Amino acid sequence: MSLIQEIESIYDEAVLELSKLNSEEELDTKKNLYVGKKGKLTQILKTMGSLTVDERKTLGKLANETQEKIDNLVASQRIKIKDYFYENTLKNEFFDTLRPIQEPSLNGTLHPLTQIQYEIEAIFTSMGFSIMDGPEVETDYNNFEALNFKADHPARDTQDTFYTTDGKLLRTHTSAIQVRALRNLKPPFRIIAPGRVFRYEEVDASHETTFYQVEGMVVGKDISIANLIYTMETLLSEIFQKKVKTRLRPGYFPFVEPGFELDIQCLVCGGKGCSVCKHSGWLELLPCGLVHPNVLESGGLDPKEWTGFAFGLGLDRLVMMRYGIHDIRYLHSGNLRFLKQFQS
Repeated sequence: MSLIQEIESIYDEAVLELSKLNSEEELDTKKNLYVGKKGKLTQILKTMGSLTVDERKTLGKLANETQEKIDNLVASQRIKIKDYFYENTLKNEFFDTLRPIQEPSLNGTLHPLTQIQYEIEAIFTSMGFSIMDGPEVETDYNNFEALNFKADHPARDTQDTFYTTDGKLLRTHTSAIQVRALRNLKPPFRIIAPGRVFRYEEVDASHETTFYQVEGMVVGKDISIANLIYTMETLLSEIFQKKVKTRLRPGYFPFVEPGFELDIQCLVCGGKGCSVCKHSGWLELLPCGLVHPNVLESGGLDPKEWTGFAFGLGLDRLVMMRYGIHDIRYLHSGNLRFLKQFQS
């Protein structure tokens, strides 16, 4: 089968699959299978390097037209899904327009993200940590260079990072506050830094373009991996009020060495597999590791004298595990019916 035939086949398959979906969540997931960053159409375009110039032009034009047709199909199907929802709601729900209006409640409540953030702050301050803050619009130096990101690191690409017109960027992680802590605090110190971050992500049940993290950093003498693991396990047992199943596996992050991924067994499905944990039974929650010597040096510290550990807790995912929420988009939807469940 030629590449042109493959693209045509992908479109035919997309028409068949997308037209029978009944929920927007399924629609977004299916769409990404065809035109997402790792979608079928994208994978074909990655093979174009071996083609002639004329063949690339023809194939590129067909791919763009196909993607546009799939986007239009998704938009059309989304309208049908919404129309069906409203039509079904009108048929099955009754509203008495003459009944007395209930007095509005004047009592506000904290967002579940804020509630858990306050709990985390209380846990860490009880362990001697201070709380830091930093700007959401950051410099490339603080967000990348000082954290040992090389110039060609893929996270610097515009496909992952939102840049501003004046050369700055929306911070992609609260790790940027590590740099400010190293510059402004005298070691030894322990800090956490909750905050909002931004990334160009494919939105799904466990990914959003804006979400919240809690950065943590400890700098002192003779800091070890054992100190890191103890701190993480203390946090999780306090948050969930029980011992939760975790696993520690190697991970690469430029600002720590060695680096680890601390995963938690999915509490939404009990480890059986669901859309939140991508059917693996595990959820990446706490990327962490020992602070890289280059990061200590960029903060003006001698890595032969000082050591430390750092972690970046995914606050949204922790809230999802705490309350059994199966879609991260609920947290940012502004839906009052959803949020009122968390009134204390």
